[in-house]
Amino acid sequence: MKKLQILIILISLLTITPQAQAKEAQNSNANLQYMNLQWWDKFNDENLNNYLGEVYKNNPDLKIATIKAKQSKEAIKQAFANQLPQLYFNGNIQREFTSATTRFGDVVIPDYNQSRYYLPLTMNYEVDIWGENYLKTKSAKKQAEMVKEDERASYISISSDFAANYYTLIGIDKLIKNQKDLIAIEENIVNLEKEKYKSGLCPVYELLSEQQTLAKMNERYNSLKERQDIIINQMITQLGDRFIKDINRSDYNTISNIDIPEEISTEYIQYRPDMKKAEEYIQKTGIDVKIARRDFLPKFTIYGQAGFNAYDWCRIFAPHTFISNIGVAPSLDLFTGGYKKAKLRYNKLEYEKALQIYQKTILTSIQELNDAMMSVKTSNKNYQNSLERFNLEKEKLELANNQFKIGARSKLDNMKDNQAILIMEEDMVTNNINKVISSINLYKATGGQDYTKPSTNL
Repeated sequence: MKKLQILIILISLLTITPQAQAKEAQNSNANLQYMNLQWWDKFNDENLNNYLGEVYKNNPDLKIATIKAKQSKEAIKQAFANQLPQLYFNGNIQREFTSATTRFGDVVIPDYNQSRYYLPLTMNYEVDIWGENYLKTKSAKKQAEMVKEDERASYISISSDFAANYYTLIGIDKLIKNQKDLIAIEENIVNLEKEKYKSGLCPVYELLSEQQTLAKMNERYNSLKERQDIIINQMITQLGDRFIKDINRSDYNTISNIDIPEEISTEYIQYRPDMKKAEEYIQKTGIDVKIARRDFLPKFTIYGQAGFNAYDWCRIFAPHTFISNIGVAPSLDLFTGGYKKAKLRYNKLEYEKALQIYQKTILTSIQELNDAMMSVKTSNKNYQNSLERFNLEKEKLELANNQFKIGARSKLDNMKDNQAILIMEEDMVTNNINKVISSINLYKATGGQDYTKPSTNL
C-alpha cells in the first residue's frame, strides 16, 4: 500500500512540474513580447539590442512589475476559493473539573472530573445562489488585467527610456569630441593673439576676449562630461547591475534613422496600456456595483461535521463515539448601520469616476500622440535645416581654405573658419539625436506599436 502511495505521489510530481515549467515559460515569452525587440532591430544597433536584453533580465522595476502581476493572479485564486467548499479540522481536547454538586431534578451528580476528546472534520459551503462570489472572482480577474497593463506599460516605458539615454549618450560623445577640437583650436588662437599682443599687432582687449572664449569652451566641456557621467549612471541603474563601469555604444556616424510616416492614425491609442487599463477599470467597477447590490440578499450556508467524541482516549474510535451533523444556515443582515447602502453608493461613484478617467485617458492619449508626432516633424525639419547650413558652411570653409593657401586669408581667420564648421556640426548632431529620440517617444505614445507599418495592419 505504501509503495502504491509513493508511486502516485511521484507520478503527480512528474505531471505537475512540466506543466508549471511550461506556464512559467509562457509568462516569460509574454513579457519578452512587451519588449518588442523586432521594433528595436530597425535601429540596426547590436549594442542597443544586447543591452535591451539585459534590461529585460535584470531591471528591478520590471521585476517588481512582474511580481505584482503574479500577485494579482494569486488574488484571483483567493477569490475563487470562496466559491468552493471549505473543509477544516477543529478538534478539542480538554479536562473538566467540577467543584459543586450538579442536579438534574431528582438526579444528583456529585463533583467530578473527566477528559473529553472531540475530533471532528467541519465543512462549510456558501451556496452562491445570487452569483456574488462568482462576481468577486470576476472582479479580481479584471483587477489582474489592470495590473497586467501596468506591467506592459513598465516594459514599454523603461525600454524606451533606456534607448533614449543610449542615443543621448552617443550624441554627447560626438559633442565632447567636437568640443575638444574647438578647445584645441581656441588654445592656438590664444597663443597666436599673445604673440600678436607682444609684437604690438593687437590690443589687449582682443587677447582678453579670446581668453574669455577659451574659458567658456572649457566650461561647456565640463558640463558635457558631467552629463555624460549622469547618463551612464542612469543606464547602469536601468541595467540593474552595479558592477558595470561603462556603457559600450556605437559611433555617432553609424546611427540609423527609421522611416516615419507623415501622419499617424489615432487608432493607435486603443493599444496603449493606459487605455486598456481604463477599459478594464470600467468593467471592474461595474461588477463591484453588482456585488454591492447582491450583498443585500440573504445567504445560505451548508454546514456539516463528522468525527469522534469520546471521554476516554482508548475508546476514541469505538462504535458509539462517531458523531455527525448537517444543516443549512440562512442569514440576512437586518441592520448594519447603513454600511451596505454606503458601500453601494461608493461603488456607484467609483463607476462614475472610472467613466471620467476613461474620457480623460482618451484625451490624454490623443494629446500625447499628436505632441509626439509634432515633435517628430519639428525635429526632422530642424535636422534638415541644420544639415543644409552645415553643407553651406563646408562650402564656405573650402573657399576659405583655398584663399588661405594663396595667402589671401590669415592663419587666424582660417582657424576661426574651422571653429565655425565645428559649431555648425554641433547643431546638426543635436538635431539628429533629437530626431531619433522623438521617433522613440512616438513609439512610446502609440503604446509600443510599430507605427512604420500601415494602420490597416493593426
